Amino acid sequence: MTVTIREIQEQDKAAWLALWQGYQSFYDVALPADVTETTWQRFFETHEPVYARVALDGDRIVGIVHYLFHRSTWMIEPTCYLQDVFVEPAARSRGVARALIEAVYEEADRRGGRQVYWLTHNSNAAARGLYDKLAINAGFIVYERIAEPNG
Repeated sequence: MTVTIREIQEQDKAAWLALWQGYQSFYDVALPADVTETTWQRFFETHEPVYARVALDGDRIVGIVHYLFHRSTWMIEPTCYLQDVFVEPAARSRGVARALIEAVYEEADRRGGRQVYWLTHNSNAAARGLYDKLAINAGFIVYERIAEPNG
């Protein structure tokens, strides 16, 4: 498999949507349609700090990565949060996820960012095997509060 990584394009929506739904299924969530549509639109809005890249095997999209840049109180340089990475099951263990993550590293370097970080579920052993090769597990436990939407 020869993997090519590029920025997402408007004509990628159907392939992206299939992978995005696969990602949600993997984590047993179903995001509302308006969240999916807003996420898609953000990739193409210049004022948004949210980005996406796709992995191609030939001309077929087999993986996606979403990331964003934000400020930090711990450093001056921009910080990059790699929010989602997903590879279709048939393309796993072939270097696709590694290539997607390394593409985010390259973009963070290009922007002068020193930190790229992400989360995964503790049970995601296969992905953690790769992540342990690409980054350090900082040992933090995540706490979250998700409020009900207004309205």
